[in-house]
Amino acid sequence: MSYLPTRLLTPTRLLWASITVAVTTILLKTGAWYVTDSVGLLSDAMESFVNLASAIFALMMVTIAQRPADEEHPYGHHKAEYFSSGFEGVLIVGVAFGIISAAASRLFTPQPLQDLGWGLALSVLSSALNGLLAWVMFSAAKAHRSIALEADARHLVTDVWTSAGVVLGLAGVALTGWLWLDALAAIGVALNILWEGGHLVWRSAQGLMDEAVESEVLQNIQATMTSFDQQTIRFDHVITRRSGQRRFVDLHMHMPSHWTLGRAAAVRNELEQALMCAVPGLRATIQLLPTDVEAHVDDVKELPAARLLGEPT
Repeated sequence: MSYLPTRLLTPTRLLWASITVAVTTILLKTGAWYVTDSVGLLSDAMESFVNLASAIFALMMVTIAQRPADEEHPYGHHKAEYFSSGFEGVLIVGVAFGIISAAASRLFTPQPLQDLGWGLALSVLSSALNGLLAWVMFSAAKAHRSIALEADARHLVTDVWTSAGVVLGLAGVALTGWLWLDALAAIGVALNILWEGGHLVWRSAQGLMDEAVESEVLQNIQATMTSFDQQTIRFDHVITRRSGQRRFVDLHMHMPSHWTLGRAAAVRNELEQALMCAVPGLRATIQLLPTDVEAHVDDVKELPAARLLGEPT
């Protein structure tokens, strides 16, 4: 995705698009359920209502996350996106149990289905809309480092798989006449989205607990520090964390004690600029120390990034 589309496809605009698509798919899938009386299509329509609620909540959280840092939130509001991801995961889990409950009764007391052709056509059309939007959102989520966009895109992909399972179930009913395949497809879909919902909740929890940066980001940090590493300069106590779209790194930079403060500050400024160029959105906190001075930390077990960078512990 080129720079111009990435700049235009902001998280806010894409989430508005997600709301529009959610309303459209609700109408399509509800119509498909109405004409067929399929519990599988009913479960598909129920998930679309979750899509709508999730997109609205994600839009709210992204709007909050874009607020600048203030006196009460000096590190910004970026973590608000993790609430969106967790909320979406909880909703998905709730819908999964609702689908299982609705499908269980139909599994033992199947009902005849009607107008399967129309139902399948409407379901496929809604899946195409969700799939296209999810593809665009995944690309934008990577470019903007937005977990809210990624969560919404994953949910849309789950919705596509839901529709695919329902379509297969209805096709099976049409070919075999086995009405219980409709309910079985709905239960299979529910188990799939239950897994996806649990994954989103886990991702959200990890983000709220200051998870370390991704391995590729850590490699970029390591490569940048290596370019400054020399006989007179060394690094230790490197700690990283991520917060929504932002990345943070704290480290100690050891220099010869006879260097002037101005020289040491100039080298530190060069390193900060290099780190921010290597990792967009990174905020670096660098503590200057003489080469022969070691800083004390509470517990070396809290420094996994330092071990990954091959530093002494």
